[in-house]
Amino acid sequence: MALTLKYRPTNLDDIVGQEHLLGKNRPFRILVEKDALLHSFFYGVSGCGKTTLARVVAKKLNRPFFELNATTLKVDDLRKIFKTYSMALEKPIIFIDEVHRLSRNQEEVLLPFMETHQALILGASTQNPYHSLSLAIRSRSHLFELKPINKKELNRYLKRVLIGENIELDKEIKDFIVSSSGGDGRAMLNLLETAISLKDNLTLTNLKSIRPHAMQQGSSEDDNHYNLTSAMIKSIRGSNIDAGLYYLARLISGAEPPEFIARRLAILASEDIGNANPNALNLSASTLTIVKNIGYPEARIPLAQLVVYLSSSPKSNSSYKAINSAMKAIEDGDIYPIPSSIINCHQNYLNPHNFGGWVSQEYISSSVKFYNSSNIGFEKKLNEWITKIKCL
Repeated sequence: MALTLKYRPTNLDDIVGQEHLLGKNRPFRILVEKDALLHSFFYGVSGCGKTTLARVVAKKLNRPFFELNATTLKVDDLRKIFKTYSMALEKPIIFIDEVHRLSRNQEEVLLPFMETHQALILGASTQNPYHSLSLAIRSRSHLFELKPINKKELNRYLKRVLIGENIELDKEIKDFIVSSSGGDGRAMLNLLETAISLKDNLTLTNLKSIRPHAMQQGSSEDDNHYNLTSAMIKSIRGSNIDAGLYYLARLISGAEPPEFIARRLAILASEDIGNANPNALNLSASTLTIVKNIGYPEARIPLAQLVVYLSSSPKSNSSYKAINSAMKAIEDGDIYPIPSSIINCHQNYLNPHNFGGWVSQEYISSSVKFYNSSNIGFEKKLNEWITKIKCL
């Protein structure tokens, strides 16, 4: 039997890592133990235990369990399950893997049954459900992130398996098996199984030839993930090209997913550069699309190009500060009625196109001021435009 199957956890205490969910007195664990868990979707990197967690929850709750995959899911299969248990006192658990691949039609079939709790719906995805699932699905469920398994937990897991298999390995072999797996428990056990099969031919060199590149999900250990990312962002914000490139190289060397890096750079392009150089956001969006399609090692090139471009761009956080001010006003209760003249199809609405491009009229029923131009880069030009438009 494959090690991944033989040593797959069967209860909450055996699950590797995920202390933030399964530790003593953690809300998620309490909900499971009290059988009070609502529809839930688990998301995280490959090999962190999403499917295992769903199976363990199902076993703990001791209910009928159906395991499906969104890529092959048939709507009729769902309806058949719901119909079978429509009058039953014990409601089934339906687990859907790769939920980010659910079609809108599949989601619409799920919604009424989620609403009436005719089944407990669990799902798993490597993609963040905040982006991949509809608002209607998300509003009826909880979302739980599973983290990559840290080195300490992987070592503990590896030790348990080695004891169970009565196997001894050199420390350098064990260290490589753990470090090259980058938080992926499945990948670790698969490489261990290969190492066992090599027997007398097992050397670090041979093992590295099988996995020449670390399968890391990112440089998350010891807060490197956050520190390196923050250092890169701050260096770019400070227009230090070489420092930005250095921290980018550190992230790439740690096998940080290129999409993650590109997303962070896209946020920076809007937050810290904004309309001082609007093309920064366009280039960031293009880079995000490119790196998703090409991956490493080539993804390092457009990422480096983007870091140089963003570092060299004029900086402004005017838009960032403006939306924060507007959101703060709403949080403080500043809710103003919409002037009647600009409500849809109102006869008193003055269309600026009919007045040479601008006409004075009321757009908000109170005097507000959220945006202040930095007058830097292209923002200076935008400021000149709005001044000319209004003939100020």
